[in-house]
Amino acid sequence: MDIRQLARGSVEWSRIERVIHTLVDRYDQEVVRVEFLEADNWLSTPCVIDDKWFVKIVSKQNALVHGLLTAGRNVGAFSSGTEGFFDRFDTPLQMVEHEYEATKRIRELGLNAPKPIESFEVNGLGVLVLEYLPDFRSLDDVPDSVVRAHASELFEMLATMHANELAHGDLRAENILLCNDELYVIDATSISDGRLSESTAYDLACAMAVLEPRIGSRAAVDEAAAVYNAELLLSAREFLDFIRIRPDHQFDSTRLRSEVEKVADLQK
Repeated sequence: MDIRQLARGSVEWSRIERVIHTLVDRYDQEVVRVEFLEADNWLSTPCVIDDKWFVKIVSKQNALVHGLLTAGRNVGAFSSGTEGFFDRFDTPLQMVEHEYEATKRIRELGLNAPKPIESFEVNGLGVLVLEYLPDFRSLDDVPDSVVRAHASELFEMLATMHANELAHGDLRAENILLCNDELYVIDATSISDGRLSESTAYDLACAMAVLEPRIGSRAAVDEAAAVYNAELLLSAREFLDFIRIRPDHQFDSTRLRSEVEKVADLQK
């Protein structure tokens, strides 16, 4: 069994059936078609209902794994020279409630994210319902030319979030979607209050790390520098080594760090 599948665990079919029946009742449906997704996802069991709703079912084990990952991220933040700023969730309900509220806030800022429908609990499982985007691709599934065309849009979206005291906290290619030729962001995590400067730098570092293997180090930094100043670029640089060891980021940290320093020096 794959280690990610083992860590995620599985939810008993009877409990999943209860979630589906609850959704049928809540949305006044006689019957629904459910498609479970093949997702490399440690933190939920995802499915699509009637090509209309995207549903995440979060178990207690998912919440436990999230807590362990959060602890690891905070250790990584400490190794980068700052105290940890990632918040953990104690229950599945807290996890889905946070994602519901974060997605709602992103949309209130005029940015693209799937419309949040509701979050609730069924038999100890957290359930999040979002609109389903039928024709999307994640950023790691599009050609480099498409990534390049949307690079500036990514930093502009982040800058809008940060200007409104909202951070993403888990920016990676699979959490950036392209739908109808526009970028959408999903799966924002929870950041401690009062730690916006650190989380802004972390988001910026993650965005450059996502783009570096696709459009090159200098182009990624130039796009970031069009929106962020030298001080923030240098703050982001401190997180690059930590991000590099995460399995969901593959990039040349040495080259990216060098280009950050060059561009930041030119900005001063």
